[in-house]
Amino acid sequence: MIDFVSTAVIIGSGLVILSIFTSLIAFRFGAPLLLVFLSIGLLAGEDGLLGLAYEDAESAYFIGSIALAIILFDSGFSTRFRSFRLAAAPAITLATVGVIITAGMVGLVAKYLLGLSWLEAFLLGAIVSSTDAAAVFFLLRVGGITLRERVKSTLEIESGTNDPMAIFLTIALVEALMAGIQVTDLTWLLLLDFVKQFGIGIPAGLVGGFVISQCVNRIEFDQGLYPILALALALLTFALASSLGGSGFLAVYIAGLLAGNRQLKANLTLYRFQLVMTWVGQLTMFLALGLFATPSQFLDVALEAAVLALCLMLIARPLAVWLCLAPFRFSLQEMTFIGWVGLRGAVSILLAIIPIIANLPVGQDFFNIAFLIVVMSLLLQGWTIPRAARTLGIVVPPRVGPIQRYELELPGKAKQELVAYRIHKESPVGLGTRIPRWARPSLIVRDGQSLRIHNAGRLQPGDMVYIFAAPQNIKLLDRLFAGRTDLKLTDRDFFGDFSVRPDLMIKDLAKVYGFEVKEADAERTLATLFKREFRDGMEIGDRMRYGLIELIVRRLDDEDQVSEVGVSIEPAETPARKGDAVRRYLKWLPPSWKRGE
Repeated sequence: MIDFVSTAVIIGSGLVILSIFTSLIAFRFGAPLLLVFLSIGLLAGEDGLLGLAYEDAESAYFIGSIALAIILFDSGFSTRFRSFRLAAAPAITLATVGVIITAGMVGLVAKYLLGLSWLEAFLLGAIVSSTDAAAVFFLLRVGGITLRERVKSTLEIESGTNDPMAIFLTIALVEALMAGIQVTDLTWLLLLDFVKQFGIGIPAGLVGGFVISQCVNRIEFDQGLYPILALALALLTFALASSLGGSGFLAVYIAGLLAGNRQLKANLTLYRFQLVMTWVGQLTMFLALGLFATPSQFLDVALEAAVLALCLMLIARPLAVWLCLAPFRFSLQEMTFIGWVGLRGAVSILLAIIPIIANLPVGQDFFNIAFLIVVMSLLLQGWTIPRAARTLGIVVPPRVGPIQRYELELPGKAKQELVAYRIHKESPVGLGTRIPRWARPSLIVRDGQSLRIHNAGRLQPGDMVYIFAAPQNIKLLDRLFAGRTDLKLTDRDFFGDFSVRPDLMIKDLAKVYGFEVKEADAERTLATLFKREFRDGMEIGDRMRYGLIELIVRRLDDEDQVSEVGVSIEPAETPARKGDAVRRYLKWLPPSWKRGE
């Protein structure tokens, strides 16, 4: 018995350590991290080097479900209400209607490709209908790109909310197959089940999030117990909602969303613990699913899986995105990018275990097909996401440049935060700019020595500066201590040919450049026009065509209102002709209009 325990621990810890070290490949080369972890599981599995036979479908599903609940709780906990308000409607439309459209189209192809019944075909479509948030955002971080905020928020919220929908469809279709229900009777059954799942899951999540925040804020525990309590309450929310017949995965996501947007004691400790547990969940789930797979069976369904994967990536997902996002005024480039970032992941493989547990005849084939679709999606889409974002013009410059900020926990409910910054060599402070009086440092660490502010002299690049500050001033400190952004305000292709004040009337620009203004817009300022055009919120780089010119958001103030407007002259012309136009028109532009020339 002792030898068995030792062997199991050696193998388990060895696989985890190997996965962690091989993740360096993903960080260096941009490889999909999920693919790396799955590969380690395959190499250790029945057909791999270690030959470990793992065939317990129920334990694999149990491990995956708990891991997924932890990941979804962290996903909700990390999502800000501002992002939710910005993109909730399009994201939830994608997570519900989009999942149904994707499942239906893949099912239609699977019906005739594999000779399945309609229920079996739609089941396979439902299994591969959800996207993988962890894979998408890891690749975006590795690629070093910053997406438009509305696009990023849409992808983030969709990936956190489409899993419950895919799980609901899969379980409902499996139950229908087991009960011998006909397709004609399926619609009413699905509708009732949907109302039950989401009707219980949403209130359970709201209650769970409220209980988590109240327990953390009102009861005194040792500091290290708060994150354990929060996670235990989240898993309890998941389990209770599931036991009542609701969607436990939706409940745990909503609980995280509600708790994460409240002011909590030990907030930083909670975030750090959640980050660790999310990594543990991902590692455990990916390794378990890789071990459960049998690669020697893949060849039997490889061709069918390839056809379905191409259908999913090139037809079903893009069409679902375009149909769902068209009413929300996304650009064609944005919809194309969101359609391409439809990475399949661990959830699809996890759902493919359910037909095996139910002893459906197609269970093992569905698992193998889903596994291959995930691998093909990661290989084809995973390595191309950064390039696709740049090609489609979805990349925007970050609001601040490179920054090293460290948040330090203060006891109790202090209204001040203690933050530490390492001064970047290209930050305004590092280049000699004086620090405002309200941001005076409390401590400076230089070359390993602690210095008083009166003895340190002028701050230098590499200094670690500790500052007590009000939470609302943290964004201002970020700008003060950060390096320059990669994209400068002199980049005319992105920011326009010159800049003007946001309080300028559109009719005044029209007089100079000779284009017509709608009568209702004559007395409107540029800032007012931007507010009307981007009701869901503006971000740097947003563009609005008016007559012969294009107006661009160059800067935003601390309240996310436009503070500087870029103007691009005759944007449809070639760069050479545009330059001529600029030189021709600029001499007529009153100096009082200009900003930042």
